[in-house]
Amino acid sequence: MVDFVGAGSGAADLITVRGQRLLQEADVIIYAGSLVNPALLDDKKEGCQVYNSAYMTLEEVIAVMEEAEAAGKQTVRLHTGDPCLYGAVREQMDELDKRGIAYALCPGVSSFCGAAAALHAEYTLPDVSQSVIITRMAGRTPVPEAENIEKLAAHQSTMVIFLSTGMLESLEGRLMEGGYPADTPAAIVYKATWPDEKVFRCSVSTLAKTAKENHITKTALIVVGRVLDGKYNRSELYNPAFTTEFREAVK
Repeated sequence: MVDFVGAGSGAADLITVRGQRLLQEADVIIYAGSLVNPALLDDKKEGCQVYNSAYMTLEEVIAVMEEAEAAGKQTVRLHTGDPCLYGAVREQMDELDKRGIAYALCPGVSSFCGAAAALHAEYTLPDVSQSVIITRMAGRTPVPEAENIEKLAAHQSTMVIFLSTGMLESLEGRLMEGGYPADTPAAIVYKATWPDEKVFRCSVSTLAKTAKENHITKTALIVVGRVLDGKYNRSELYNPAFTTEFREAVK
């Protein structure tokens, strides 16, 4: 059995209770060493074999899983955040399907949630934004043409941008070209929820300048949108004048 486990957004104590239990029970752990907090490995049991997938190919990862399965061992594939976002997890599951190896997924707290916590932000504010776009810039790996930054920026909803810190000059230009005004609030969140977390607030037009001044070149999320400026209308959910399924409006 292989368990794909979301490690959480960075802090070791933000893994789920289930994920922590699976780590403690694992005979083999394959972890994304470039992004997963190594402190999560402190609770592994004696004799557990640990592999850092930063140095491995897909074929090598699958070979380790296959060997462990043949020996009747329990494997945990530890991914950063939640495996469903930029985890390259689908290709691993497909390979396991081909081999008849059972697997399960344990969700994790994504770093985009950790970034919101660091910013004390709510991504969906009444009359400001009710949508969150999670995306990235095209780099060595392309994105579908229909999902280029300019087209997504036209919505002017909340946007959380992964894997793009090294391309901020291009990013800010394309965000403005797509429709965000230059003064749209933005933030760079470095290593959200890690002990060395840093938050830098700026505007869309000063993303590159802010990163350069603070020596941020990687391991950061970019958040863009008016939800960051603190202006919004009160939610109807807790409005005494609004009737819900559970209470009548106060008249």
